[in-house]
Amino acid sequence: MTDDTTPNLDETAFQPNDDSQLFAAPANRPPRILLLYGSLRDRSFSRLTAEEGARILRRLGAETRLFHPSGLPLPDDADADHEKVQELRELATWADGFVWSSPERHGAMTGIMKAQIDWIPLSLGAVRPTQGKTLAVMQVCGGSQSFNAVNQLRLLGRWMRLITIPNQSSVPKAFMEFDDDNRMKPSPYYNRIVDVMEELVKFTRMTRDRRDYLVDRYSERIESADALSARVNQRSI
Repeated sequence: MTDDTTPNLDETAFQPNDDSQLFAAPANRPPRILLLYGSLRDRSFSRLTAEEGARILRRLGAETRLFHPSGLPLPDDADADHEKVQELRELATWADGFVWSSPERHGAMTGIMKAQIDWIPLSLGAVRPTQGKTLAVMQVCGGSQSFNAVNQLRLLGRWMRLITIPNQSSVPKAFMEFDDDNRMKPSPYYNRIVDVMEELVKFTRMTRDRRDYLVDRYSERIESADALSARVNQRSI
């Protein structure tokens, strides 16, 4: 006979699924997407790829912002009140979702890409600027197609508690995929970027207005209950 008892559950913190929260009507405003790229070159293909993604996002009804990392200090080499750090953190708080577009350098994302992610904390006071928001990952390659950078970006997305969509883009020999006007040529690689942006907008619309509920955790409710109990029952202030 199956034993379905759960004596270790704190019944005051345990909550069954609430369909009214899961299927609440979405807000009537465009999804806000912040795009980050990982190169400071004048002709940065990670930036050009992000810009193509932003154009598609706007066609899909999203509002976009592109953060330009020039002038962003290395993590721990400046205070958090540095103007570029503040700009990045304000944009991360503004956004409903993210696009991370990095070159692959030495088999990994660039330091410029990683520095931007490292400057976005898991929490800013009571605000969590990434938790429950959506993420699409892309990379550009100087040679043959690789997926090292997007795999790393996915790992970071999970660590930042982002909902990373299943689709992704990797553009090989990126220098051959853009014309003299820095616009991406028609190709299966361009089509994949369209796929990724479509999927990002769909996931963002589905999750944006219920993300607080989606990431609400039993373990944190227990911790909050314990903290409240300790405060209420303390003997002196």
